Amino acid sequence: MLELLLDVEDTAVTRQTAEALARVGTVAAVRLIALAVAEADDNQADWLRTGVHDALVGPDGVPDMAAACGKLARDQEEAVRRGAAEISDWAGDAGC
Repeated sequence: MLELLLDVEDTAVTRQTAEALARVGTVAAVRLIALAVAEADDNQADWLRTGVHDALVGPDGVPDMAAACGKLARDQEEAVRRGAAEISDWAGDAGC
């Protein structure tokens, strides 16, 4: 799954995968996005953010995103904690 989130050849795949996982909104799904965020270059991070943002502001929204990020803030992996903090910032920017 990380390969899709960090696809250097096709940013549409990155955005769509991030959006789909964000819409699921489970801790496991958000953890995958957080791992990708921690490994992403600036361009990939922009597309990951766009996908998450699209899910958050969509008609159904993702009310559990903040809760998932809160749980991931205590993850054993530092990369997950760092990525979750970034996603949490994005969610705040989207008004969630």
